[in-house]
Amino acid sequence: MEKNVLVMENIRKVYSNGFIANKNVNLAVDEGEIHALVGENGAGKSTLMKVLFGVEKPEEGRILLHGKEVHIENPNMAIKMGIGMVYQHFMLVPSLTVAENLVIGMEPRKNKLFFDMKKAVEMVKETAQKYNFEIDPLARICDLSVGQKQKVEILKVLLRGAKIVILDEPTAVLTPQETRELFVELKGLKAQGHTVIFISHKLNEVTELCDRVTVMRAGTTIGMRNIADVSEADISRMMVGRDIIMKIDKDEQKLGDPVLSVSHVTKFLTSEKKILDDVSFKVRGGEILGVAGVEGNGQKEISEIITGLDRDFAGDVLIGEQQKDVRDCTVRQLRESGVAHISEDRMTYGMVGDGSIADNIVADRYYKPEFQKGVLINQKKINDLADELIKEYAVMCDNRDQPIRMLSGGNMQKVVTAREFTSGASLIIANQPTRGIDIGASDFIRRRLVDLRTAGAGVLLISADLNEVLEVSDSLIVMHNGRIAAYFKDASKVSEDELGEYMLGVKKMSMEEIQEVMA
Repeated sequence: MEKNVLVMENIRKVYSNGFIANKNVNLAVDEGEIHALVGENGAGKSTLMKVLFGVEKPEEGRILLHGKEVHIENPNMAIKMGIGMVYQHFMLVPSLTVAENLVIGMEPRKNKLFFDMKKAVEMVKETAQKYNFEIDPLARICDLSVGQKQKVEILKVLLRGAKIVILDEPTAVLTPQETRELFVELKGLKAQGHTVIFISHKLNEVTELCDRVTVMRAGTTIGMRNIADVSEADISRMMVGRDIIMKIDKDEQKLGDPVLSVSHVTKFLTSEKKILDDVSFKVRGGEILGVAGVEGNGQKEISEIITGLDRDFAGDVLIGEQQKDVRDCTVRQLRESGVAHISEDRMTYGMVGDGSIADNIVADRYYKPEFQKGVLINQKKINDLADELIKEYAVMCDNRDQPIRMLSGGNMQKVVTAREFTSGASLIIANQPTRGIDIGASDFIRRRLVDLRTAGAGVLLISADLNEVLEVSDSLIVMHNGRIAAYFKDASKVSEDELGEYMLGVKKMSMEEIQEVMA
Protein backbone atom coordinates (compact mmCIF):
# COMPACT_ATOMS: atom_id res chain seq x y z
CA MET A 1 0.00 0.00 0.00
CA GLU A 2 1.28 3.42 -0.97
CA LYS A 3 2.02 5.83 1.85
CA ASN A 4 0.72 9.36 1.36
CA VAL A 5 -1.27 8.49 -1.77
CA LEU A 6 -2.91 11.91 -1.35
CA VAL A 7 -1.26 14.99 0.14
CA MET A 8 -2.80 18.45 0.45
CA GLU A 9 -0.15 21.01 1.42
CA ASN A 10 -0.71 24.49 2.85
CA ILE A 11 -4.14 24.91 1.27
CA ARG A 12 -5.48 28.44 1.56
CA LYS A 13 -8.98 29.33 0.39
CA VAL A 14 -10.45 32.83 0.66
CA TYR A 15 -14.03 33.48 -0.45
CA SER A 16 -15.05 36.62 -2.36
CA ASN A 17 -16.41 38.27 0.79
CA GLY A 18 -12.97 38.02 2.40
CA PHE A 19 -13.79 35.02 4.63
CA ILE A 20 -10.74 32.78 5.03
CA ALA A 21 -12.15 29.23 5.04
CA ASN A 22 -8.80 27.38 4.91
CA LYS A 23 -5.54 28.74 6.34
CA ASN A 24 -2.49 26.64 5.39
CA VAL A 25 -4.35 23.35 5.87
CA ASN A 26 -2.45 20.06 5.54
CA LEU A 27 -3.86 16.57 4.97
CA ALA A 28 -1.97 13.35 4.22
CA VAL A 29 -3.86 10.12 3.49
CA ASP A 30 -2.45 6.64 2.89
CA GLU A 31 -3.71 4.16 0.34
CA GLY A 32 -6.09 1.57 1.82
CA GLU A 33 -6.99 3.49 4.98
CA ILE A 34 -10.20 5.00 6.34
CA HIS A 35 -9.17 8.50 7.37
CA ALA A 36 -11.52 10.67 9.44
CA LEU A 37 -11.76 14.41 8.92
CA VAL A 38 -13.44 16.12 11.88
CA GLY A 39 -14.02 19.62 13.21
CA GLU A 40 -16.77 22.00 14.26
CA ASN A 41 -19.02 23.65 11.69
CA GLY A 42 -17.05 26.42 10.04
CA ALA A 43 -13.78 24.60 10.74
CA GLY A 44 -13.16 24.31 6.97
CA LYS A 45 -13.72 20.58 6.34
CA SER A 46 -16.26 20.97 3.55
CA THR A 47 -14.21 23.68 1.84
CA LEU A 48 -11.10 21.49 1.92
CA MET A 49 -13.00 18.60 0.33
CA LYS A 50 -14.51 20.94 -2.30
CA VAL A 51 -10.96 21.98 -3.18
CA LEU A 52 -9.96 18.31 -3.48
CA PHE A 53 -13.01 17.53 -5.66
CA GLY A 54 -12.47 20.55 -7.92
CA VAL A 55 -15.55 22.49 -6.81
CA GLU A 56 -13.42 25.30 -5.32
CA LYS A 57 -10.00 26.59 -6.39
CA PRO A 58 -7.47 27.43 -3.66
CA GLU A 59 -5.51 30.70 -3.61
CA GLU A 60 -2.40 28.89 -2.34
CA GLY A 61 -1.11 25.39 -1.71
CA ARG A 62 -0.81 22.25 -3.79
CA ILE A 63 -2.30 18.76 -4.12
CA LEU A 64 -0.09 15.70 -4.67
CA LEU A 65 -1.59 12.47 -6.00
CA HIS A 66 0.76 9.45 -6.02
CA GLY A 67 3.59 11.90 -5.36
CA LYS A 68 2.89 14.12 -8.37
CA GLU A 69 1.38 17.61 -8.20
CA VAL A 70 -2.06 17.82 -9.82
CA HIS A 71 -4.38 20.72 -10.66
CA ILE A 72 -8.02 19.72 -10.21
CA GLU A 73 -10.06 22.25 -12.15
CA ASN A 74 -13.51 20.66 -11.79
CA PRO A 75 -15.32 17.54 -10.49
CA ASN A 76 -15.05 15.76 -13.86
CA MET A 77 -11.29 16.07 -13.67
CA ALA A 78 -11.35 14.77 -10.07
CA ILE A 79 -13.37 11.73 -11.18
CA LYS A 80 -10.90 11.02 -14.00
CA MET A 81 -8.12 11.12 -11.39
CA GLY A 82 -9.95 8.51 -9.29
CA ILE A 83 -11.48 10.84 -6.67
CA GLY A 84 -15.21 10.50 -5.90
CA MET A 85 -17.40 12.42 -3.48
CA VAL A 86 -20.67 11.31 -1.88
CA TYR A 87 -22.55 14.31 -0.52
CA GLN A 88 -24.65 14.34 2.65
CA HIS A 89 -27.80 15.09 0.62
CA PHE A 90 -28.42 12.39 -1.96
CA MET A 91 -28.24 13.40 -5.63
CA LEU A 92 -30.48 10.74 -7.16
CA VAL A 93 -33.49 10.91 -9.51
CA PRO A 94 -36.33 9.27 -7.51
CA SER A 95 -38.39 8.15 -10.53
CA LEU A 96 -35.49 6.32 -12.22
CA THR A 97 -34.13 2.85 -11.43
CA VAL A 98 -30.85 2.17 -9.64
CA ALA A 99 -29.19 1.23 -12.95
CA GLU A 100 -30.45 4.36 -14.72
CA ASN A 101 -29.17 6.59 -11.90
CA LEU A 102 -25.77 4.92 -11.80
CA VAL A 103 -24.99 5.35 -15.51
CA ILE A 104 -26.16 8.96 -15.91
CA GLY A 105 -23.51 10.71 -18.01
CA MET A 106 -21.93 7.42 -19.14
CA GLU A 107 -24.96 5.67 -20.63
CA PRO A 108 -24.19 2.50 -22.65
CA ARG A 109 -25.65 2.63 -26.17
CA LYS A 110 -26.99 0.11 -28.66
CA ASN A 111 -25.80 0.91 -32.19
CA LYS A 112 -24.36 4.17 -30.77
CA LEU A 113 -27.91 5.52 -30.58
CA PHE A 114 -30.33 3.83 -28.16
CA PHE A 115 -29.89 3.48 -24.39
CA ASP A 116 -28.86 -0.11 -23.59
CA MET A 117 -30.71 -0.95 -20.37
CA LYS A 118 -29.48 -4.55 -20.38
CA LYS A 119 -25.85 -3.40 -20.50
CA ALA A 120 -26.51 -0.81 -17.75
CA VAL A 121 -27.93 -3.53 -15.49
CA GLU A 122 -24.89 -5.75 -16.20
CA MET A 123 -22.49 -2.90 -15.34
CA VAL A 124 -24.27 -2.28 -12.03
CA LYS A 125 -24.47 -5.98 -11.11
CA GLU A 126 -20.76 -6.43 -11.85
CA THR A 127 -19.74 -3.43 -9.71
CA ALA A 128 -22.12 -4.38 -6.86
CA GLN A 129 -20.79 -7.96 -6.79
CA LYS A 130 -17.18 -6.76 -6.86
CA TYR A 131 -17.73 -4.70 -3.70
CA ASN A 132 -20.32 -6.98 -1.99
CA PHE A 133 -23.08 -4.38 -2.19
CA GLU A 134 -26.52 -6.00 -2.30
CA ILE A 135 -28.78 -3.86 -4.49
CA ASP A 136 -31.45 -4.51 -7.13
CA PRO A 137 -30.46 -2.64 -10.34
CA LEU A 138 -34.11 -2.50 -11.48
CA ALA A 139 -35.54 -1.06 -8.22
CA ARG A 140 -36.75 2.52 -8.40
CA ILE A 141 -34.93 4.98 -6.14
CA CYS A 142 -38.24 6.19 -4.65
CA ASP A 143 -38.89 2.65 -3.35
CA LEU A 144 -35.53 2.26 -1.59
CA SER A 145 -34.72 2.75 2.09
CA VAL A 146 -32.32 5.52 3.12
CA GLY A 147 -29.57 2.94 3.67
CA GLN A 148 -30.02 1.54 0.17
CA LYS A 149 -29.90 5.03 -1.35
CA GLN A 150 -26.61 5.55 0.44
CA LYS A 151 -25.26 2.38 -1.22
CA VAL A 152 -26.36 3.63 -4.64
CA GLU A 153 -24.47 6.91 -4.10
CA ILE A 154 -21.29 5.03 -3.15
CA LEU A 155 -21.66 2.61 -6.08
CA LYS A 156 -22.08 5.61 -8.40
CA VAL A 157 -18.55 6.86 -7.64
CA LEU A 158 -17.07 3.33 -7.64
CA LEU A 159 -18.56 2.64 -11.08
CA ARG A 160 -16.69 5.72 -12.33
CA GLY A 161 -13.41 4.29 -11.06
CA ALA A 162 -12.95 6.16 -7.78
CA LYS A 163 -10.03 4.89 -5.69
CA ILE A 164 -10.35 7.73 -3.16
CA VAL A 165 -13.92 8.08 -1.84
CA ILE A 166 -14.98 11.14 0.19
CA LEU A 167 -18.04 10.53 2.40
CA ASP A 168 -19.72 13.59 3.93
CA GLU A 169 -21.75 12.66 7.04
CA PRO A 170 -22.76 9.28 5.54
CA THR A 171 -24.55 7.97 8.66
CA ALA A 172 -26.55 11.12 9.49
CA VAL A 173 -29.90 9.48 8.60
CA LEU A 174 -29.12 5.77 9.05
CA THR A 175 -30.37 3.40 11.75
CA PRO A 176 -27.75 1.56 13.87
CA GLN A 177 -28.35 -1.57 11.79
CA GLU A 178 -27.85 0.32 8.49
CA THR A 179 -24.74 2.02 9.89
CA ARG A 180 -23.20 -1.35 10.81
CA GLU A 181 -23.94 -2.64 7.30
CA LEU A 182 -22.30 0.45 5.78
CA PHE A 183 -19.21 -0.02 7.97
CA VAL A 184 -18.83 -3.63 6.77
CA GLU A 185 -18.96 -2.36 3.18
CA LEU A 186 -16.45 0.44 3.85
CA LYS A 187 -14.05 -2.02 5.46
CA GLY A 188 -14.50 -4.17 2.35
CA LEU A 189 -13.47 -1.20 0.18
CA LYS A 190 -10.43 -0.67 2.38
CA ALA A 191 -9.46 -4.35 2.03
CA GLN A 192 -9.53 -3.94 -1.77
CA GLY A 193 -7.11 -1.01 -1.58
CA HIS A 194 -9.54 1.90 -1.71
CA THR A 195 -9.00 4.97 0.44
CA VAL A 196 -11.95 6.49 2.30
CA ILE A 197 -12.07 10.03 3.73
CA PHE A 198 -14.83 9.93 6.36
CA ILE A 199 -16.34 13.25 7.50
CA SER A 200 -18.48 12.87 10.62
CA HIS A 201 -19.59 14.59 13.82
CA LYS A 202 -20.24 11.20 15.45
CA LEU A 203 -17.00 10.56 17.28
CA ASN A 204 -18.03 7.07 18.42
CA GLU A 205 -18.21 6.09 14.74
CA VAL A 206 -14.86 7.73 14.01
CA THR A 207 -13.15 5.71 16.74
CA GLU A 208 -14.91 2.50 15.69
CA LEU A 209 -14.30 2.68 11.94
CA CYS A 210 -11.27 4.82 11.13
CA ASP A 211 -7.50 4.25 11.16
CA ARG A 212 -6.41 7.85 11.60
CA VAL A 213 -8.06 11.22 12.18
CA THR A 214 -7.18 14.74 11.08
CA VAL A 215 -8.74 17.46 13.24
CA MET A 216 -9.53 20.98 11.98
CA ARG A 217 -10.46 24.05 13.98
CA ALA A 218 -11.20 27.59 12.74
CA GLY A 219 -9.89 26.90 9.24
CA THR A 220 -6.57 25.33 10.25
CA THR A 221 -5.23 21.85 10.90
CA ILE A 222 -4.89 21.12 14.61
CA GLY A 223 -3.23 17.75 14.11
CA MET A 224 -3.39 14.16 12.91
CA ARG A 225 -3.59 11.17 15.28
CA ASN A 226 -3.74 7.40 15.08
CA ILE A 227 -7.19 6.32 16.29
CA ALA A 228 -5.55 3.69 18.52
CA ASP A 229 -3.84 6.50 20.46
CA VAL A 230 -6.83 8.77 21.20
CA SER A 231 -10.25 8.67 22.87
CA GLU A 232 -13.46 10.43 21.84
CA ALA A 233 -12.78 12.99 24.57
CA ASP A 234 -9.28 13.67 23.15
CA ILE A 235 -10.68 14.27 19.66
CA SER A 236 -13.47 16.46 21.04
CA ARG A 237 -10.95 18.55 22.98
CA MET A 238 -8.87 19.05 19.83
CA MET A 239 -11.98 20.09 17.88
CA VAL A 240 -13.35 22.69 20.28
CA GLY A 241 -10.33 23.59 22.39
CA ARG A 242 -12.04 22.62 25.63
CA ASP A 243 -13.67 19.66 27.34
CA ILE A 244 -17.21 18.74 26.27
CA ILE A 245 -19.24 16.85 28.88
CA MET A 246 -21.38 14.52 26.79
CA LYS A 247 -23.81 13.54 29.54
CA ILE A 248 -26.75 15.92 30.06
CA ASP A 249 -28.11 16.01 33.59
CA LYS A 250 -31.82 16.77 33.80
CA ASP A 251 -33.73 18.01 36.82
CA GLU A 252 -36.65 15.89 37.95
CA GLN A 253 -39.73 16.30 35.78
CA LYS A 254 -42.57 18.56 36.90
CA LEU A 255 -45.34 17.79 34.44
CA GLY A 256 -47.95 20.41 33.59
CA ASP A 257 -51.05 20.44 31.42
CA PRO A 258 -50.94 19.36 27.76
CA VAL A 259 -49.51 22.01 25.40
CA LEU A 260 -49.99 19.77 22.35
CA SER A 261 -52.73 17.22 21.70
CA VAL A 262 -52.62 15.26 18.44
CA SER A 263 -55.72 13.08 17.93
CA HIS A 264 -56.25 10.53 15.13
CA VAL A 265 -54.31 12.55 12.55
CA THR A 266 -54.31 11.01 9.08
CA LYS A 267 -52.81 12.48 5.91
CA PHE A 268 -52.98 11.05 2.38
CA LEU A 269 -50.10 11.43 -0.09
CA THR A 270 -52.28 10.00 -2.85
CA SER A 271 -55.89 8.75 -2.87
CA GLU A 272 -54.60 5.40 -1.61
CA LYS A 273 -51.26 6.02 0.16
CA LYS A 274 -51.20 7.47 3.69
CA ILE A 275 -48.11 9.26 4.98
CA LEU A 276 -49.77 9.62 8.43
CA ASP A 277 -52.16 6.95 9.64
CA ASP A 278 -54.24 7.58 12.80
CA VAL A 279 -51.47 9.25 14.83
CA SER A 280 -52.30 10.29 18.42
CA PHE A 281 -50.06 11.61 21.23
CA LYS A 282 -49.74 14.44 23.74
CA VAL A 283 -46.92 16.69 24.93
CA ARG A 284 -47.26 18.22 28.39
CA GLY A 285 -45.50 21.19 29.87
CA GLY A 286 -42.21 20.10 31.45
CA GLU A 287 -41.80 17.17 29.04
CA ILE A 288 -39.53 16.40 26.10
CA LEU A 289 -41.23 13.86 23.84
CA GLY A 290 -38.76 12.43 21.33
CA VAL A 291 -39.78 11.18 17.89
CA ALA A 292 -37.49 8.59 16.29
CA GLY A 293 -37.87 7.05 12.85
CA VAL A 294 -36.20 6.55 9.51
CA GLU A 295 -36.80 9.65 7.38
CA GLY A 296 -39.96 9.54 5.30
CA ASN A 297 -42.17 7.86 7.90
CA GLY A 298 -44.32 10.90 8.67
CA GLN A 299 -42.13 12.94 11.03
CA LYS A 300 -41.80 15.90 8.64
CA GLU A 301 -45.54 15.91 7.90
CA ILE A 302 -46.59 15.87 11.56
CA SER A 303 -44.27 18.80 12.36
CA GLU A 304 -45.65 20.81 9.42
CA ILE A 305 -49.24 20.13 10.51
CA ILE A 306 -48.54 21.20 14.11
CA THR A 307 -46.81 24.42 13.00
CA GLY A 308 -49.54 25.46 10.57
CA LEU A 309 -47.57 24.86 7.35
CA ASP A 310 -49.95 22.09 6.24
CA ARG A 311 -53.73 22.19 6.77
CA ASP A 312 -54.72 19.29 4.53
CA PHE A 313 -55.25 16.51 7.08
CA ALA A 314 -57.92 14.60 8.97
CA GLY A 315 -58.04 14.52 12.77
CA ASP A 316 -57.43 17.20 15.41
CA VAL A 317 -54.37 19.12 16.60
CA LEU A 318 -54.73 21.41 19.62
CA ILE A 319 -51.86 23.64 20.73
CA GLY A 320 -50.81 25.85 23.63
CA GLU A 321 -52.18 26.17 27.10
CA GLN A 322 -55.54 27.25 25.62
CA GLN A 323 -55.60 24.12 23.39
CA LYS A 324 -56.49 26.04 20.23
CA ASP A 325 -57.25 24.20 17.00
CA VAL A 326 -54.33 24.75 14.56
CA ARG A 327 -56.81 25.09 11.70
CA ASP A 328 -58.22 28.24 13.30
CA CYS A 329 -54.82 29.96 13.53
CA THR A 330 -52.49 31.67 11.10
CA VAL A 331 -48.76 30.98 11.55
CA ARG A 332 -48.43 34.29 13.45
CA GLN A 333 -51.39 33.39 15.68
CA LEU A 334 -49.79 30.01 16.41
CA ARG A 335 -46.62 31.82 17.48
CA GLU A 336 -48.67 34.23 19.59
CA SER A 337 -50.24 31.14 21.19
CA GLY A 338 -46.83 29.98 22.35
CA VAL A 339 -45.51 27.75 19.54
CA ALA A 340 -41.84 27.93 18.49
CA HIS A 341 -40.54 25.99 15.50
CA ILE A 342 -37.05 24.86 14.49
CA SER A 343 -37.58 23.49 10.97
CA GLU A 344 -35.47 20.67 9.52
CA ASP A 345 -35.12 22.92 6.44
CA ARG A 346 -33.66 26.05 7.99
CA MET A 347 -32.81 27.58 4.58
CA THR A 348 -36.47 27.57 3.46
CA TYR A 349 -38.47 27.94 6.69
CA GLY A 350 -36.02 29.07 9.35
CA MET A 351 -34.37 32.18 7.95
CA VAL A 352 -34.11 34.81 5.23
CA GLY A 353 -30.70 34.18 3.66
CA ASP A 354 -30.09 37.72 2.45
CA GLY A 355 -31.38 39.23 5.70
CA SER A 356 -28.97 40.28 8.44
CA ILE A 357 -28.43 38.29 11.61
CA ALA A 358 -30.31 40.99 13.53
CA ASP A 359 -33.27 40.90 11.12
CA ASN A 360 -33.50 37.12 11.40
CA ILE A 361 -33.38 37.23 15.20
CA VAL A 362 -36.38 39.60 15.40
CA ALA A 363 -38.33 38.16 12.45
CA ASP A 364 -40.99 36.82 14.85
CA ARG A 365 -41.29 39.91 17.08
CA TYR A 366 -40.30 43.12 15.24
CA TYR A 367 -43.98 44.23 15.19
CA LYS A 368 -44.42 44.00 18.96
CA PRO A 369 -44.68 47.21 21.06
CA GLU A 370 -41.27 46.79 22.71
CA PHE A 371 -39.58 47.03 19.29
CA GLN A 372 -41.59 50.06 18.14
CA LYS A 373 -40.76 53.73 18.62
CA GLY A 374 -43.90 55.60 17.66
CA VAL A 375 -44.59 54.64 14.05
CA LEU A 376 -40.98 53.56 13.52
CA ILE A 377 -39.01 50.47 14.48
CA ASN A 378 -36.76 50.87 17.53
CA GLN A 379 -33.50 49.90 15.84
CA LYS A 380 -31.43 50.33 19.01
CA LYS A 381 -33.62 47.80 20.86
CA ILE A 382 -33.23 45.35 17.98
CA ASN A 383 -29.46 45.88 17.82
CA ASP A 384 -29.09 45.40 21.58
CA LEU A 385 -31.07 42.14 21.49
CA ALA A 386 -29.09 40.86 18.49
CA ASP A 387 -25.74 41.66 20.13
CA GLU A 388 -26.86 40.01 23.37
CA LEU A 389 -27.98 36.79 21.66
CA ILE A 390 -24.92 36.64 19.37
CA LYS A 391 -22.81 36.68 22.52
CA GLU A 392 -25.02 34.31 24.54
CA TYR A 393 -25.28 31.75 21.72
CA ALA A 394 -21.61 32.13 20.70
CA VAL A 395 -22.45 32.91 17.05
CA MET A 396 -19.24 33.23 15.04
CA CYS A 397 -19.82 36.22 12.75
CA ASP A 398 -18.39 39.60 11.77
CA ASN A 399 -21.28 41.58 13.30
CA ARG A 400 -25.08 41.68 13.60
CA ASP A 401 -25.43 43.25 10.11
CA GLN A 402 -23.76 40.35 8.31
CA PRO A 403 -26.13 38.43 5.96
CA ILE A 404 -27.01 35.16 7.67
CA ARG A 405 -26.25 33.15 4.49
CA MET A 406 -22.56 34.02 4.96
CA LEU A 407 -22.42 31.98 8.19
CA SER A 408 -21.53 28.29 8.52
CA GLY A 409 -24.42 25.83 8.95
CA GLY A 410 -23.83 25.54 12.67
CA ASN A 411 -23.85 29.30 13.19
CA MET A 412 -26.99 29.72 11.08
CA GLN A 413 -28.63 27.14 13.35
CA LYS A 414 -27.49 29.04 16.44
CA VAL A 415 -29.23 32.18 15.15
CA VAL A 416 -32.44 30.23 14.44
CA THR A 417 -32.42 28.59 17.87
CA ALA A 418 -31.59 31.91 19.58
CA ARG A 419 -34.78 33.36 18.08
CA GLU A 420 -36.98 30.34 18.82
CA PHE A 421 -35.67 29.68 22.33
CA THR A 422 -36.18 33.31 23.44
CA SER A 423 -39.72 33.67 22.06
CA GLY A 424 -41.38 32.76 25.38
CA ALA A 425 -42.94 29.64 23.85
CA SER A 426 -44.82 27.03 25.87
CA LEU A 427 -44.37 24.47 23.04
CA ILE A 428 -41.18 24.01 21.01
CA ILE A 429 -41.26 21.87 17.86
CA ALA A 430 -37.60 21.01 17.28
CA ASN A 431 -37.18 19.12 13.99
CA GLN A 432 -33.57 17.92 13.47
CA PRO A 433 -32.26 20.82 15.61
CA THR A 434 -28.61 19.67 15.51
CA ARG A 435 -28.40 17.99 12.08
CA GLY A 436 -25.05 18.56 10.40
CA ILE A 437 -23.66 20.77 13.14
CA ASP A 438 -20.65 20.21 15.31
CA ILE A 439 -20.37 18.67 18.74
CA GLY A 440 -20.00 21.96 20.62
CA ALA A 441 -23.04 23.62 18.99
CA SER A 442 -25.07 20.40 19.33
CA ASP A 443 -24.29 20.13 23.02
CA PHE A 444 -25.28 23.78 23.53
CA ILE A 445 -28.65 23.38 21.74
CA ARG A 446 -29.50 20.14 23.56
CA ARG A 447 -28.82 21.73 26.94
CA ARG A 448 -31.01 24.70 26.03
CA LEU A 449 -33.87 22.35 25.15
CA VAL A 450 -33.52 20.71 28.56
CA ASP A 451 -33.45 24.15 30.25
CA LEU A 452 -36.69 25.13 28.49
CA ARG A 453 -38.31 21.86 29.57
CA THR A 454 -37.17 22.43 33.16
CA ALA A 455 -38.70 25.94 33.00
CA GLY A 456 -42.05 24.35 32.11
CA ALA A 457 -42.20 24.30 28.31
CA GLY A 458 -43.18 21.21 26.34
CA VAL A 459 -40.79 20.02 23.61
CA LEU A 460 -41.45 17.77 20.63
CA LEU A 461 -37.97 16.64 19.53
CA ILE A 462 -37.84 15.02 16.09
CA SER A 463 -34.36 13.71 15.35
CA ALA A 464 -32.57 11.14 13.19
CA ASP A 465 -29.73 11.16 15.75
CA LEU A 466 -30.67 8.30 18.07
CA ASN A 467 -28.08 9.30 20.65
CA GLU A 468 -29.72 12.74 20.79
CA VAL A 469 -33.24 11.30 21.10
CA LEU A 470 -32.21 8.98 23.92
CA GLU A 471 -30.04 11.53 25.73
CA VAL A 472 -32.47 14.48 25.66
CA SER A 473 -35.97 12.96 25.67
CA ASP A 474 -38.02 12.08 28.74
CA SER A 475 -40.32 9.79 26.76
CA LEU A 476 -40.38 8.88 23.08
CA ILE A 477 -42.38 7.49 20.20
CA VAL A 478 -41.12 5.60 17.13
CA MET A 479 -42.69 6.25 13.71
CA HIS A 480 -42.89 3.56 11.03
CA ASN A 481 -45.01 3.68 7.87
CA GLY A 482 -46.83 6.76 9.14
CA ARG A 483 -47.97 5.11 12.37
CA ILE A 484 -46.70 5.08 15.93
CA ALA A 485 -44.89 1.75 16.13
CA ALA A 486 -43.82 2.10 19.77
CA TYR A 487 -44.10 4.39 22.80
CA PHE A 488 -41.63 4.41 25.68
CA LYS A 489 -42.58 6.31 28.81
CA ASP A 490 -38.94 6.39 30.00
CA ALA A 491 -36.46 7.04 27.19
CA SER A 492 -33.51 6.15 29.43
CA LYS A 493 -34.63 2.51 29.48
CA VAL A 494 -34.30 2.01 25.67
CA SER A 495 -31.20 1.02 23.68
CA GLU A 496 -30.26 2.29 20.20
CA ASP A 497 -30.52 -1.25 18.82
CA GLU A 498 -34.05 -1.70 20.20
CA LEU A 499 -35.08 1.64 18.68
CA GLY A 500 -33.57 0.56 15.37
CA GLU A 501 -35.70 -2.60 15.31
CA TYR A 502 -38.90 -0.57 15.72
CA MET A 503 -37.70 2.00 13.16
CA LEU A 504 -37.10 -0.73 10.56
CA GLY A 505 -40.44 -2.43 11.31
CA VAL A 506 -38.81 -5.59 12.70
CA LYS A 507 -40.74 -5.01 15.95
CA LYS A 508 -44.09 -3.29 16.53
CA MET A 509 -46.25 -2.62 19.57
CA SER A 510 -49.99 -3.13 19.28
CA MET A 511 -52.31 -0.11 19.54
CA GLU A 512 -53.57 -1.51 22.85
CA GLU A 513 -50.02 -1.64 24.26
CA ILE A 514 -49.28 1.91 23.10
CA GLN A 515 -52.53 3.33 24.50
CA GLU A 516 -51.98 1.54 27.81
CA VAL A 517 -48.49 3.04 28.24
CA MET A 518 -49.61 6.50 27.07
CA ALA A 519 -52.56 6.59 29.46
